[in-house]
Amino acid sequence: MDRRKMLKASGLAALGLGFTGCASRTPSLLQPATKPRIQLASLNASWNRVIRTTVGLRPYRPSGFVVRAEKLDNKTLVHNYGHGGAGHSLAWGTGSLAADLVSEAATQGDRRVAVLGCGTVGLTAARQLQRRGFEVTIYTLSVPPNTTSNKAWAGFTPTSRAVAIGGRTPAWDTQFRQAVEISYRQLQLLVGPNYGITWIDDYAMTDELRESRSAEARAEEARLLPAHMQMGTELLGPGEHPFPSTYVNRGTRMRIEPSIYLEALVRDVTQFGGRIVIRKFDTLHDLMSLTEPIVVNSTGLGSRTLFGDEELTPVKGQLTFLVPQPELNYILFGFLRNSEGGLMPITVMPRRDGIALGTTGERGVWTLEPNEESRRRTVEAHIALSNIMRSPRPHTVVARSQRLGKVPALETFFDLES
Repeated sequence: MDRRKMLKASGLAALGLGFTGCASRTPSLLQPATKPRIQLASLNASWNRVIRTTVGLRPYRPSGFVVRAEKLDNKTLVHNYGHGGAGHSLAWGTGSLAADLVSEAATQGDRRVAVLGCGTVGLTAARQLQRRGFEVTIYTLSVPPNTTSNKAWAGFTPTSRAVAIGGRTPAWDTQFRQAVEISYRQLQLLVGPNYGITWIDDYAMTDELRESRSAEARAEEARLLPAHMQMGTELLGPGEHPFPSTYVNRGTRMRIEPSIYLEALVRDVTQFGGRIVIRKFDTLHDLMSLTEPIVVNSTGLGSRTLFGDEELTPVKGQLTFLVPQPELNYILFGFLRNSEGGLMPITVMPRRDGIALGTTGERGVWTLEPNEESRRRTVEAHIALSNIMRSPRPHTVVARSQRLGKVPALETFFDLES
C-alpha cells in the first residue's frame, strides 16, 4: 500500500485526497537495505501508562465550511463555521476571509465586533479582526482548555472531513484555496515553543508497493492543494527502519499542540485589547441584544441549533493518551494484524501533554461519553506495537508473510483531525 493509500486509510483524505504528496519509488521486494537503519525511540505503551481519554465532536458539513455575510435586522452576521476535522489547519485562512467581509460591512464610526466561540476558529478570527483595527469581544460558553478544539489530533490536515465527495462547488474551491494558503503561511510564522507548533517526521507503515497515483488523483489534489504543500515522502525498505512492516514512507508535517496553541491565542487576543465574556445564546433574539453592530459566528456545531443549519453533522472523535515520552518525536500511522487476523489501526502522535493514540470518526453520534470498547482496542493495538518495537529482534516478532492485504475503507477505522 503506497503513501497515498495509507493516508487515505488513516483519514487525511476525506475528499479522497492525501495531504502530503507521494514520491514514487518502486524497489524490488527483496532489495537489501541501502541506507543505514534509522534510530528511533520505541513507543512505551501499557495500561498503567494511560492517563486520559478525550472526546470531541467535529462540526462536519458535506458541502464544506461556510464563510459568508448576511443581514440580521440591523446587524451584519458573518458566518465562519463547519470546518470538520480541518479546524486548526484552516482557521487562520477562513478567519481572514471572514475579517474581509467584516471590513466591507463596517462603518468608520463603530469598529466593535462580537465573535461567537472561543475555539481555534473563533480565536483566529478575533486575531484577524484585531489586525484590521477592530475592537473584539468574544462571547462563549467554554474557553481553553475546555473547547472542542482542545480535543483535536491537530496535525496540519486541511482536507480532513472538510467536504464530501460531490459536495464541492467552484466557489467553495476558491475559498478553500485562499484559506489553506493563508493558514499554511501563518502557522509557519508561529512555529516554535511559544505556540506549540513544530515540524515533525511522520512514518506510514506498509507491506506493499504499488504504482504511483493515477493522473486523475494527482489532478484532483492539485486543484485544491498547491504544489508547495505536496511535500513528498521517502521510501525506506527492509532493514532501514525499526517498524514492524516491510516498508515505511517517511514524510514531514506540522504538528499543533492544542494545550499550548490555544492558550497562546487567548493570550494574544487579550493582550491586544480583546475581551472574553462567558455567555450563552439560546435564540436569535438573545443575539440581537448584543450592542456590537457586527457578529462573527464561529460556534461550530452550535450553528445547527442557533442558526438552523441542519446540514451540520457531528463526527465523534476519540483519543487516548499515554504518559508523555519526550524521547519519542515522530508520528506513526499503520496497521498491525491481531491473532484472529483482524486489522488493528495504529496512530501515534507525541505531544508535551501526552502521547495521543488512535482517533475515531463516528458520524452522526452526539454523545461525549468515551466508547470503552474503542478505547480498549486502541490501547491493546499500541501495546502490541510497543512490545514488537521493544523486542530485541522486532522484525522477526511479527510473521510478515501474513500480508495486510486490502485495507478497508477509511471510515471503517479512524480519521485524523486538526
